[in-house]
Amino acid sequence: MLWDNGRTSVAGGPERSSSGPSPALLDVRALTKRFPVRGTAHEVHAVDDVTFTIAPGESVGLVGESGCGKSTLVKLIARLLDPTDGRIYFDGKDLGAIPAERFARAPARARIQMVFQDPADSLNPRFTAFDAIADPIRRLGDEPRGTLRRRVEEIAELIGLPYALLGRYPHQLSGGQQQRVGIGRAVALRPSLLILDEPTSALDVSVQAVILHLLADLRERLGMAYLFVSHDLNVVRMVTGRVLVMYLGKVVETGPADAIFDRPAHPYTRALVSAVPVLDARRRRERVRLSGEPRSPIDPSPSTCRFFGRCPDGFEHCEREMPVLRPITPDHLAACFLGGDAPRG
Repeated sequence: MLWDNGRTSVAGGPERSSSGPSPALLDVRALTKRFPVRGTAHEVHAVDDVTFTIAPGESVGLVGESGCGKSTLVKLIARLLDPTDGRIYFDGKDLGAIPAERFARAPARARIQMVFQDPADSLNPRFTAFDAIADPIRRLGDEPRGTLRRRVEEIAELIGLPYALLGRYPHQLSGGQQQRVGIGRAVALRPSLLILDEPTSALDVSVQAVILHLLADLRERLGMAYLFVSHDLNVVRMVTGRVLVMYLGKVVETGPADAIFDRPAHPYTRALVSAVPVLDARRRRERVRLSGEPRSPIDPSPSTCRFFGRCPDGFEHCEREMPVLRPITPDHLAACFLGGDAPRG
């Protein structure tokens, strides 16, 4: 190993203490983000009362259709946006208590890094690959100037980027090479948490497999925790141990990846899983097709299930009360009355 952050892989679950920071690496509590609708008194509820944890070294998937709030949620965790309400504890520290002007230089900034969806858009076109990887080290690291080149070359070796490409600009690199630079830039500061926002969706299929293998290798070698956002459920199952399913700003199901994919409890999760291509005919599920349109995220009713109207299993009670996450098993939760004891009427 060229270098590591001294952390090892640890399994994690949804449990957390009722007050104060938990032992989790990341502890998100009742996180909410609303955006005002210009010229009106209305608000878009992009993220609504989301709570979860990530343990050191754990890989957690975040899935849901476009517009469900995934990207907003990860931007809140990375402090690219400030929440409307709720708390984010990172390694026991409340990130919201750090003023925005100080957070850019705070230790937590270095320990939470992000890999973006399209490397061509996220890399500075005026920076060479060397400069892109070196920039966060210059800004937040403590590397002596005389050893910076050696450090960048170590990172290039770690991510499988030939030294000869370090002097090239993004437009001179292939998509896979660009994403390696993006990953190198993110791991340059030895983060504890790496947020991956659709890291392979802009790449050719043949390149996707190579990048996923690289990410799996880096997590094993460096002991980082991953929050992996993706529309590709097969990829999520392959690289994560636990999954969060979002729908219209809320987490509607969470649990071990095998439970989510083999025994989905929420009707929305069942619809997602049924659409996953499966080669083995014996494992194929009957396709769950949803009717109707998603409810508006603008001022949604606090007393109606967000999935009501599209849910094939919905009944009258779903329109009168918002379901909360209930345990199906100790580590598998779903926000659905069919898994609880609410009346059907």
